[in-house]
Amino acid sequence: MTLSPLQNREERFVEVKPVPLPSRTYFLDFETGQVEEKRIDGKAAIVQSIRKAVLTARYRYLIYNSQYGCEIESLLGQDISPQLLHSEIKRVIKEALMEDDRIQAVEQFQIVRENDRLFVTFTVLTAEGVIEQEVSI
Repeated sequence: MTLSPLQNREERFVEVKPVPLPSRTYFLDFETGQVEEKRIDGKAAIVQSIRKAVLTARYRYLIYNSQYGCEIESLLGQDISPQLLHSEIKRVIKEALMEDDRIQAVEQFQIVRENDRLFVTFTVLTAEGVIEQEVSI
């Protein structure tokens, strides 16, 4: 088969649509820190991935590239206004999660402070549906 500029575009190119890869992975028990033999897929795997990405400090572990993890720890203890802290928390969480191609958007943040803890609730739009997530810092 020869390629000619006189051919129509449809005749010269074959469009290949990307096929989403399965997200099957091991189940992580965040309470004990253990990896279990149980495997998860779909929405459960995305929920686990969200939590792990937010709780993993960016640049700390050599096993991950520089795009993985969240820089939320760098914000803690800073002498900044609550409004700036809230906007920075939103930004670093969005940056951490949007690296995952299964995630389409991160929105509807609610940040509540109780004593010395921050509870961040947000909505994640994914290919598997809408996921509500809460992370405590």
